[in-house]
Amino acid sequence: MAKARLHLDADASIKAVYNALRERGHDVMRTPNDWITFDADDKAQLLGATAQGRALFTFNVRDFLVLSKGYSTHHGILLAVQSRWTISQLIESLDHALTQTEDSDWLGAVRWLNDFKK
Repeated sequence: MAKARLHLDADASIKAVYNALRERGHDVMRTPNDWITFDADDKAQLLGATAQGRALFTFNVRDFLVLSKGYSTHHGILLAVQSRWTISQLIESLDHALTQTEDSDWLGAVRWLNDFKK
């Protein structure tokens, strides 16, 4: 049982969220890093996260719903509407998502962060 791994795309690349999840022991990366630039387009971010074996978290709901249909072999997409979340709610819900799922649960899946809200 491999633990779920996560990538925060450019829209969701909040340093406080990233740091809090890492402090809780999760394997999380964010844009930018050594394999993706901050200005990378959505497709590059999804393909990069997939190549790294990571589910991708984003607030860019519309674009990633479309991409998920064209690239169904992605490693998972986790969506949220940005205006509905505080930083602490994001941290708690992402922590819950990563704690309650395994890597294999994300393959080709598109899920909503609301499903993991405490």
